[in-house]
Amino acid sequence: MELSAEYVLPLKWADSGPIDELTVYLQSLPDWLDITVVDGSDQGLFEEHRRRLPQRVRHLRPSAPESSRGRGTATSTSTSTSTSTSTSTSNGKTLGALTGIAEARHERIVIADDDVRYGPRELERIVTLLDHADLVRPQNYFTALPWHARWDTPRTLLNRAFGSDYPGTLALRGSVLTVSNGYSTDALFENLELIRTVQALGGREIRADNLFVARVPPSTRHFLGQRIRQAYDSFAQPGRLAVELSILPLILAAARKPGWLLSGTLAVVVMAETGRRRNDGGAVFPPSSALWAPLWVLERGICSWAAVANRCRGGARYSGGRLKLAAHSVSWLRKHLQHQPRAERTGRCGNGTRCPMQ
Repeated sequence: MELSAEYVLPLKWADSGPIDELTVYLQSLPDWLDITVVDGSDQGLFEEHRRRLPQRVRHLRPSAPESSRGRGTATSTSTSTSTSTSTSTSNGKTLGALTGIAEARHERIVIADDDVRYGPRELERIVTLLDHADLVRPQNYFTALPWHARWDTPRTLLNRAFGSDYPGTLALRGSVLTVSNGYSTDALFENLELIRTVQALGGREIRADNLFVARVPPSTRHFLGQRIRQAYDSFAQPGRLAVELSILPLILAAARKPGWLLSGTLAVVVMAETGRRRNDGGAVFPPSSALWAPLWVLERGICSWAAVANRCRGGARYSGGRLKLAAHSVSWLRKHLQHQPRAERTGRCGNGTRCPMQ
């Protein structure tokens, strides 16, 4: 089977960043992959990136089609609320992804954050899976484990214990979004918004929990700056948010009963270890990963209340403004798409023929 796909990388850096390392990575990608970098950096950095990126890379400015700006199927007045001390904004990563999707030269598209590092085998597998689905969700893992990467890994393990993780990369068939004209640029949790939009359109998702794709750990500064923002994403999952908000009250209630605290700590470690072992996770997550889970849970318990405070102020801080919406629910999206025809869940197979997406 002849492989072909588009690799879309939304990029927006405030400084020069690791452009040399990114250039080496992009140059190493297979020849059958066309690469589009959608760069929202300031003009000076944009020009620098254009000079230094490989010649094979198509380098564009984010410019979502008029029909997709605001993504009429997934916007509401409540998502653009602003306060006197902040301004509403749109998710720049989504705008970059939408531009790449609109300009894609292939039906099969891989969208990846700038810290994601695919190998040839992972790319071949995820693109091949798109012959049987409209969207594929792989599993990220950190390539190195400084202390903050170890601290953050339990978030992934606990997600795996109760379902699937939310990686910084997805693969999709571009035609699945034709009916909806894309997905909301107002959502902070952009990958969940994309996943739910595909689900609302009747598309099929494959959760490839044993397709492990490397990710470069963030700087310590970036990690610290993401704590409350990541907690804010739980507004898209009310049940999860309720559990996270209960963490601090439960700890305070058990403060005078060490046995309870010990039992709760052990339970969290066991849940994280369950996620580590699911679907061959032990191949990329070291045995010590689960031991960091109680620290992450404590952090999330604190940051969840800080996220509630941000909600009251108009939303999570993002790019000089605020985003109030974490992500729309599938039911909300279905309701606002019900007047449109069902998405055509067929596409081009590798041999050019039509292949049904059952």
